[in-house]
Amino acid sequence: MTSFRVWAPAAKTVSLVIADGETSAGSGQDTVHEMTGTDGGWWSVEVPSARHGADYAYLVDGGEELPDPRSAWQPHGVHGRSRFVDHARFPWTDVHWHGVPLSGSVLYELHVGTFTPQGTFDAAIERLDHLVDLGVDLVELLPVNAFPGRHGWGYDGVGLFAVHEPYGGPDGLKRFVDAAHHRGLGVIMDVVYNHLGPDGNYLGRFGPYFTDRYSTPWGPAVNLDTPGSDEVRAFVIDSALAWLRDYHCDGLRLDAVHAFVDNRARHLLEEISDAVHRLGTQQRRPLFAVAESDMNDPRMITAPEAGGHGLDGQWADDIHHALWAALSGERQGYYGDFGSFDTLSKALTSAFVHDGGYSTFRGRSHGRPVPPRTPAYRFVTFLQNHDQVGNRATGDRAPATLSAGQLRIGAALLLTAPFTPMLFMGEEWGATTPWQYFTDHTDPRLAEAVRNGRRGEFAAHGWGPDDVPDPQDPATFERSRLDWSERDLPDHASLFDWHRRLISLRRRLPQLSDPALASVSCSYDEQARWFVLRRLSGAGDVAVVCNLAAHRQSVPVEGVPFDAPAASSPGFTYMPGRVELEGESVVVVRLLPAH
Repeated sequence: MTSFRVWAPAAKTVSLVIADGETSAGSGQDTVHEMTGTDGGWWSVEVPSARHGADYAYLVDGGEELPDPRSAWQPHGVHGRSRFVDHARFPWTDVHWHGVPLSGSVLYELHVGTFTPQGTFDAAIERLDHLVDLGVDLVELLPVNAFPGRHGWGYDGVGLFAVHEPYGGPDGLKRFVDAAHHRGLGVIMDVVYNHLGPDGNYLGRFGPYFTDRYSTPWGPAVNLDTPGSDEVRAFVIDSALAWLRDYHCDGLRLDAVHAFVDNRARHLLEEISDAVHRLGTQQRRPLFAVAESDMNDPRMITAPEAGGHGLDGQWADDIHHALWAALSGERQGYYGDFGSFDTLSKALTSAFVHDGGYSTFRGRSHGRPVPPRTPAYRFVTFLQNHDQVGNRATGDRAPATLSAGQLRIGAALLLTAPFTPMLFMGEEWGATTPWQYFTDHTDPRLAEAVRNGRRGEFAAHGWGPDDVPDPQDPATFERSRLDWSERDLPDHASLFDWHRRLISLRRRLPQLSDPALASVSCSYDEQARWFVLRRLSGAGDVAVVCNLAAHRQSVPVEGVPFDAPAASSPGFTYMPGRVELEGESVVVVRLLPAH
């Protein structure tokens, strides 16, 4: 017997229309079942004949058919009927999977639609061995919940429980996670709860999921603290847990949590964190939640009993900005507060550059200091990610700006710092294919608004309308697919090997996985253009010696080098207290304490 339930507190009547029987193809005889309401605003009905694959929809007060807000399957798109999923039918093989913790891990961010030519979960499975060879631990999927059209970034999704059908639907995601676990890879799901896209968003027809008390860049805010918000919060938490429970994912990345408007005593983030950890305890595997936040507030990752939200990690944009600006020389927008080696040093030793001081980009003070004993692994860092690539006007990747030597320096500093590093798909071989902003909206007015908005956004930076790719043009999407043939070309293969060696080095040398911020020190000469990141240890330090100048030079390094576990080129030599290396190159050396 199958029970159907939906929350519609203001409705006078709610009915279920369903194609009864075993209807895996979506066919069957429609029947209508009147649902019974309760005082809590929930409506329910038992349908003994309903089976996996049955298509259904709800009728609220006799109106048009609406998809289930908690639908796990939208085979006909976000506007069509839902399809019932029996999760117990999937033949999982990961019964012995014990999970991967965030601490000590290397992350790999990918977009299913552009990771392979086919753009599906099954095609992505065929590339998992590449990730194993690279040495990463966790694969972070950009949002895969249902969104309008066939392709997009996924951040305008509307089905918070459903898996995007063109990627392979619910079973496709399960096959991907199962295959990843078989190879020892964990999976992180990127989830968006700060807003929903406008196209296919029917939640407001059911209840007070949104409130106009607060305004957001996307319209009315998700209702987290006004009347009716108890069920809205439960809806969000249940969605978060579904990715971990029904699809066996290992962690969540929560998009732009600074956009939550929640004035309750117990913040939604604390509730999500608590629910995730409780589920992990029940399943006896580490489950975690990481936030994207631009608030530079360590309370995100502070335990609730100490006044924080209890999340396991947060993205640290300041580290990216400091590293990118130092390498690229870019100073526009928020990069204006970054670029000096002093700022890079502060980022690598403190996580936050803006920790209460003045931000010229914001025109005010920003952030607060990270407590000294905060484990550095709680900060996810990157040289590239979907935002830092895709939100450039033409979606150009780092190789379009940085030299081969600078790419190696950036990778070395990223992968030897104490934080949790993340690579963006293709970064490991220096992919040159752009990753642009693409959409597939079926509403012509929305499509035009997105097109004009994108052009207007970059017009202020001197870009002409014809220079900004049209998000709706299919060619924009096609250009953004990875070209896997690049990986085997000599220069790209060499960069891939460099990333692989650095990740392996991170595993072998305990100094590099030490999460204590106190284990990090930096020395540098801005004018000479050299920078040394040092990981301190009583058993012998590790120094990452970077020459950012174009010419060969000698860099002072205290201690006696006795090994070169990894280097960007053979063009370096040791001298007493110094390392001499070629221009735009880097070497990682282990050091004995000076006597």
